[in-house]
Amino acid sequence: MNLRKRLRNSPEVHTGALNDILFILLLFFLIVSTLANPNVIKVSNPKASSDTKAKQTVVVTIDKDQKLFIGSTAVTIEALPNELKLFLAKETEKPSVVINGDSVANLGVTIQVMQIIKSLGATPVVAVNPAH
Repeated sequence: MNLRKRLRNSPEVHTGALNDILFILLLFFLIVSTLANPNVIKVSNPKASSDTKAKQTVVVTIDKDQKLFIGSTAVTIEALPNELKLFLAKETEKPSVVINGDSVANLGVTIQVMQIIKSLGATPVVAVNPAH
């Protein structure tokens, strides 16, 4: 009768190489996500205490010189309704238009853009940076 405890080797998975691969993938995705920013026109957004996320159908940008852009294409305030109709016609649900305005943009222009968006049946959403 053998009453001695047998020493058993516990199986162990070495994850050193996996950690290296995961670290490299993490860096890759972080770099790619910062380069794939859809807002190509640089504006400094106003600050707010809360951040609202909405499914964005299209982005209208107002820069510091009161110029309007749909995506990265410049448009005039007169041509904005016709240009927005092209984007909003593709949507089946209630569309939302994100207004990405510079913090020094004229409030009157922003309100005009919001009125145009509402007249087309879409929901205007103003993009703001959360306050720190």
